[in-house]
Amino acid sequence: MIETTDARIDRWTKTKGGGSDLISLGYQMRGKRQTSPIKLNNQTQLNGPKSFAKVQEEFKAMSTARFIKCVTVGDGAVGKTCMLISYTSNTFPTDYVPTVFDNFSANVTVDGSLVNLGLWDTAGQEDYNRLRPLSYRGADVFLLCYSLISKASYENISKKWIPELRHYAPNVPIVLVGTKLDLRDDKQFLIDHPGATRITTAQACPHRIKQKMAILKLNFLCIHSRFNNGCCEQGEELKKMIGAVTYIECSSKTQQNVKTVFDAAIKVALRPPKPKKKPRKKRTCTFL
Repeated sequence: MIETTDARIDRWTKTKGGGSDLISLGYQMRGKRQTSPIKLNNQTQLNGPKSFAKVQEEFKAMSTARFIKCVTVGDGAVGKTCMLISYTSNTFPTDYVPTVFDNFSANVTVDGSLVNLGLWDTAGQEDYNRLRPLSYRGADVFLLCYSLISKASYENISKKWIPELRHYAPNVPIVLVGTKLDLRDDKQFLIDHPGATRITTAQACPHRIKQKMAILKLNFLCIHSRFNNGCCEQGEELKKMIGAVTYIECSSKTQQNVKTVFDAAIKVALRPPKPKKKPRKKRTCTFL
């Protein structure tokens, strides 16, 4: 399990078409999205206009900061863009607009070191299968997302996304993310959307573990239980199967565990796991 990092975000930059619009947290973001100041640990960083000397100092810091490229991947409509917007602006978008390609960047202080975090948002639809891998080049970590109320998106992690990522970026570490946590136990939502399938939670009561495991294997039905560190049995099983570094569940709407997701991604990128060495085959002697 990866320890979360107390990351302080100094500023956000929205990048479009190779250029960039630099903004400080005291201002609204230019473009189609607007952001409010980011608040971490109940403190707002760098509010208000800055002096020219301060801006020069920040540009110098940006040039010396370690750059981390974090790419979000997963089926369309699982909430990748919402997660990025929730993290960068503390807001939740209500309208769904399929992403083609978008990215953000920010200066983040991690354990006393300055990091320039680049966030790449990708499209999950099949129409962009040829375009999407272009964003994988140079990635330091992937946020591989599925919806906690979509069995199809869960199954596509191993069927579609892992083969694609291992083909284009075989050595890049993966953080597995279960999105839409707030909807998994929303009874009214499940009634209104009969096609939704809940992915089970973790840490069931001891007297129900055997029953829960049987249901888990049969039809992905959920047994109501307490959350424990944002993990769940099906997610943990999937994490082990695909070789992800860690697994986290989050809700972009309530912002539960959203910061934890990106803290984990930064931590993984700064200290990636060492690749497992393949066991050497024993050589046999041949006598002539």
